[in-house]
Amino acid sequence: MAPRASGAPPELSVVVPAYDEALNIEPLTRRLFAATREAGLRVELLIADDESPGSAETERQVAKLAAEGFNVRLHARKRAEGRGLSSAVLLGFAAAAGPVVLCMDADLQHEPEAVPAVAAPVLAGVADFAVGSRNVGGGGVGFEWSLLRRIISHGATLLAVPLSGSSDPMSGFFCLSKETLARGKGAGINARGFKIGLELMVRCRCRRVVDVPITFRDRVAGESKLSMKQNVEYVLQLIDLYIFRFGIAVLLSTVIAVAVAVLMLLHFMWRRF
Repeated sequence: MAPRASGAPPELSVVVPAYDEALNIEPLTRRLFAATREAGLRVELLIADDESPGSAETERQVAKLAAEGFNVRLHARKRAEGRGLSSAVLLGFAAAAGPVVLCMDADLQHEPEAVPAVAAPVLAGVADFAVGSRNVGGGGVGFEWSLLRRIISHGATLLAVPLSGSSDPMSGFFCLSKETLARGKGAGINARGFKIGLELMVRCRCRRVVDVPITFRDRVAGESKLSMKQNVEYVLQLIDLYIFRFGIAVLLSTVIAVAVAVLMLLHFMWRRF
């Protein structure tokens, strides 16, 4: 059931970057507005869609849901206007009507029912930045990950932890106010790559970071967009953020320490096996 239009501006703008995610738009919208209606939140949903084979169907889904009374709209970006998840999120934030913005994935791995909880610390003014985290009590992964995927995820997380106050700094489920976002103006926010939440945490100098437990679910429909290119961009992003946060000397010391640790591990494995 669609929520009744109140005429009041939204308290929260939920921005969902999408690329070929037409199959997920309707269930995401219905679940999101059911959860926020129960929580008493005035919300708008903005789908930031990059041109893809599914864009026409995404546009049809959004138009149908808006006609039913849902406060949902589409920002459709053509290929010539730019690409990438991070830049899509930033464009969505710029177009958002609410004073507080929240980003979540379109693939339903982020449960729409968790939106009120993730937004709550920022809406209450007790946090600069709230993160939907798998790595705090009550959070977790709701499906079986392969050993390789767990190793890669934990390794990538450990590399980013010193940059932020979050246990899940790579999470794409996060919330901040536009006032906090404005602190990053002039700080060189990188609109490339996948980890825009980490980028904003660091560049906007967020000190009050609150982790909110979530369950990370398996993808419902569509395919993952993660590739080796994104992995390389993540490493380059980390280097840039370490220099911004700590300076070049700390970055070089960290690289040397990691290299020594890897060599010691390889030496131990060679001696043992």
